[in-house]
Amino acid sequence: MTELHPDLRENVRMLGELLGQSIQRQPGRECYELIEEIRAAAKSDRRQESGSGQRLVNLLGKLRDDELLPVTRAFNQFLNLANLAEQYHGIRRKRDHESDLMVEPLAGVFDRLKNSGVSAEILHKCVTDLRVEFVLTAHPTEVARRTLIMKYDEMSECLASLDHDDLLPAEREAITERLSRLVAEAWHTDEIRHERPTAVDEAKWGFAVIENSLWQALPRFLGNLDKSLQEATGKGLPLQAVPVRIASWMGGDRDGNPNVTHEVTRKVFLLGRWMAADLFLRDIQSLRAELSMWQAGDELRAVAGDSREPYRHVLAELRDRLIKTRDWAEASINGEPADTAGILFENDDLTAPLELCYRSLVECGLEYIAKGALLDTIRRAHTFGLPLIRLDIRQEATRHAEAVAEMVDYLGLGDYLSWPEAERQAFLVRELQGRRPLVPRNWEPSAQVREVLDTCEVVAQQTPEALGSYVISMASKPSDVLSVILLLRESGMKFPMRVVPLFETLDDLRGAPESMAALYQVDWYRDYCKGQQEVMIGYSDSSKDAGQLMAAWAQYQAQERLTQVAGEYGVHLTLFHGRGGTVGRGGGPANRAILSQPPGSVNGSFRITEQGEMIRFKFGLPQLAVQSLTLYTSAVIEATLAPPPEPEDNWRETMDWLTSRSLKAYREVVRDNPDFVPYFRQVTPEQALGKLALGSRPARRKASGGVESLRAIPWIFAWTQMRLMLPSWLGSDVALEDAANEGRLPVLREMMQGWPFFRTYVDMLEMVLAKADLRIAGYYEKTLLDDDRLRELGISLGKRLEGCVQRLLELKEQSELLEGEPVFAHSMRVRNPYTDPLHYLQAELLKRDRESEGKGEVPELVERALKVTMAGISAGMRNTG
Repeated sequence: MTELHPDLRENVRMLGELLGQSIQRQPGRECYELIEEIRAAAKSDRRQESGSGQRLVNLLGKLRDDELLPVTRAFNQFLNLANLAEQYHGIRRKRDHESDLMVEPLAGVFDRLKNSGVSAEILHKCVTDLRVEFVLTAHPTEVARRTLIMKYDEMSECLASLDHDDLLPAEREAITERLSRLVAEAWHTDEIRHERPTAVDEAKWGFAVIENSLWQALPRFLGNLDKSLQEATGKGLPLQAVPVRIASWMGGDRDGNPNVTHEVTRKVFLLGRWMAADLFLRDIQSLRAELSMWQAGDELRAVAGDSREPYRHVLAELRDRLIKTRDWAEASINGEPADTAGILFENDDLTAPLELCYRSLVECGLEYIAKGALLDTIRRAHTFGLPLIRLDIRQEATRHAEAVAEMVDYLGLGDYLSWPEAERQAFLVRELQGRRPLVPRNWEPSAQVREVLDTCEVVAQQTPEALGSYVISMASKPSDVLSVILLLRESGMKFPMRVVPLFETLDDLRGAPESMAALYQVDWYRDYCKGQQEVMIGYSDSSKDAGQLMAAWAQYQAQERLTQVAGEYGVHLTLFHGRGGTVGRGGGPANRAILSQPPGSVNGSFRITEQGEMIRFKFGLPQLAVQSLTLYTSAVIEATLAPPPEPEDNWRETMDWLTSRSLKAYREVVRDNPDFVPYFRQVTPEQALGKLALGSRPARRKASGGVESLRAIPWIFAWTQMRLMLPSWLGSDVALEDAANEGRLPVLREMMQGWPFFRTYVDMLEMVLAKADLRIAGYYEKTLLDDDRLRELGISLGKRLEGCVQRLLELKEQSELLEGEPVFAHSMRVRNPYTDPLHYLQAELLKRDRESEGKGEVPELVERALKVTMAGISAGMRNTG
């Protein structure tokens, strides 16, 4: 059995001890002793073969109301500290072996590609033309409060300081004392958000990730990329290359979120400019201290005149303009009169003086100095720019159609919504080709349409660097895309913005290639998009709609066909992957996911959403962010230059055979079984999730309705909390059972060997089955279900889960799950004694919560403890939705 790395084990032990000391400092030692007794019972129950959990249940059953909160908080806090220790271990500086590194260095990837026959020229071109874009989304899955996240970040810094071997005893003692104090502060801080964050709060959180981590990480990563590229090809990264971009949905995603208005979007654009001006101002002040040289080229002299310190002269002007820009943005945010004279607005205003200083230093033989802090700031200026982040806009297709319909109706041209697609297209193209405004100034649209037009107006006022993509959900026809372009143009848009259809249900995915072919057939549109198109694939809703196996195959086939169709029309396609953190929402190890995409679909460009808690796990600390940027970038380069082979025809037929069975089996339960929705509502904490103030978005698209109206995140969150993990395996159980019964396992093993897509799917299934726990799920059923039919459904699902595990082990020829992932398996075992009490308590608290609601009022202690169990289980499972 693989144990945790000794250094990691020591950090987990130390943090646990410090937490214990914080708890013991409270009046009365009983609380600490009680928590220790519960932890020992959980460990003992796990060690027993039967694993009934009875000793733990008996102990928890005796808790008084006033003991519920401290107990749940203690286990929640330990799980967060364990996560922190694991996260830090991934980036720690003391390594026994180079092979211990969590991410393969870029140099190793480049060497492997060159050894496989990729020329230096092709490698260099691929890297310099690369376009990897991370889109930070505010999906409500970040449970931890920002206040605590900041404390955890400082704890990581303390662990890093303690890693130094040359500390004096007094220095080590001071660091340990600071760490102890931080743990105590965290213990005495309320871990639950009581107010929902607004859309603007979410955007500020996104900006904070840039300020605290990516601002340092990005130039460091690009420096590594430049050096590795220079060593591999003899040429480095061009000064203006932007291989990585950061975009955001926070404050721009209005699909199903009435809280995101045009005013919110306008404010977020301005906040980004304020934050960028402030960050660049710090950079420029630091550069002025560094660039004290007097030697300068003629070009710089022409600007600086006879100044003795020409670099400082140019940078002082830039500093003054940044101050004006920051003041203008602040006044605009507050709705005060704002002076635009002398502000920086176009990105060239920022990059030009910096590059002038760079060229001058190089010309004077001071390239070594130029490639220091100045180059870092230039890299930031090209990547983040004056807007700081590229904001995506997302809206539903029907909202745009309604806006065009009102215009058409006002002009007396007919009923747009009843027109066939060909007539809509002809009208839209005619208007787009014309130059006159479509709508007179005095037109008064409905409030809903006015909001759409006001949003388009806010977007039209931005520079290209401030904008990501305009994503249209529920898009299925060319008119859905053309109507957005017309609305933007009517609002004063002066340049083409990327307009991106989103395909997410099973039917959407199947129809996507035909929809895009119809769009490419519009001559006017092909001129507009200039041979570049982005298409978004939604992972969450397709999984909820069709089950994980069917959804994964439909996504693969859609990407394959979309790539082929784009190629037929001479269009370069970028696929935008709307993935969540969990397997049920398309999550999993990023590099393996990228390397298992259909061949040709990752063609030097890749766009992906990063959400909620996954942003913190991947980008929360500068060194973590460097690792994540390296991991994604190297995978995109490798998938572009050395794509996986095409799957064999009989593998495709086998996938069709498997998914026809998995889809039927999944929908028979989720859609057709009348007991399923009541079972889901009663056995999971789905209806209590609304109590957690996780995000600005409502959990449901409609106030009432079944599973189909529920957003994908709470759907996954609910099943994860009670450990049935149903969305990730339901349907696969029947497909694997039928495959075993019909002697198809040898073909499946062949597919695992030769097809990265299938191998990744099977490995992700194994990971999620390892997180499932029937003993815990059974306790929720026993505690929360009082209908025999619902209990029978639970028993049947439990047997199917057991069968799925057995068939997976048979397929992989293993005796237990995670044989190939011993570190992950051990990490789960370490967490179990801390998550188990939270699960048992949550089931009991849900019961009390529902009983109290029936009487009209829920005791505050019960509600708070329930929220803490949800946060703690999320921490223990390392994801929510």
